[in-house]
Amino acid sequence: MGLMSKILGSSGGTRQTEDYVELSADELAGDDIEAETQVKIAKIGDKSDVIDIKDEVYDGNIVIADITRHSTQDRTMEHITDELKQVAKEVRGDIVQKDDDQLIITPTGAEISRERIGR
Repeated sequence: MGLMSKILGSSGGTRQTEDYVELSADELAGDDIEAETQVKIAKIGDKSDVIDIKDEVYDGNIVIADITRHSTQDRTMEHITDELKQVAKEVRGDIVQKDDDQLIITPTGAEISRERIGR
């Protein structure tokens, strides 16, 4: 499994915290530089998980949310998606569903390209 598959996921299975590989970029970044935007990983188990995701987007972070627990036709998933679409609209960010297993929500100033890199 490649690095991007670990970040964005593949089409099957569930991921655990242990599935993510910690990569050190210490030699690239200075100690005194703090990122304005962070990429956060979330798992949507039920509707209450949306609150934390909304807070992160309002705080200016990008959220990649695992929705494998829900089918895209699930009524709960429709409500969750509608809420997150509203958040993206309010902050003038962006939202996209990647395959059937992830939602990506961005804050102001970050747009998600609908074109894949490569083939």
